Amino acid sequence: MTLDARRPFQQPAVSVIDILDRVLDKGLVIAGDISVSLANVELLTIRIRLLVCSIDKAEQIGLNWWRHDRNLVSPDGGPGEIQRLEQRIRSLEQQLGSARPAAAAKPTSARPSPRKR
Repeated sequence: MTLDARRPFQQPAVSVIDILDRVLDKGLVIAGDISVSLANVELLTIRIRLLVCSIDKAEQIGLNWWRHDRNLVSPDGGPGEIQRLEQRIRSLEQQLGSARPAAAAKPTSARPSPRKR
């Protein structure tokens, strides 16, 4: 087997989707600290920790904070709340449906004809 010297070695093309799939499957951690000091006196420290991975991978390593975050989870746990809201919508639709024919049956007040000058 001989290599053609005129063609440079080409690596197989990797798409963004392939890279994203690999990152979500394996996980990616970025960590760093930023410190602001003046005359050897630390004024500010910012600690940055970033983890990018799939939900499955996060649960494998013991991260599941989103299951208990009150901003992301409904108070009663989910399906019961949805059923209650659906029942409330049906009730409101029935009330609107029964109110419309009564409103349509009411006579409208006659407008006075415009005056001719």
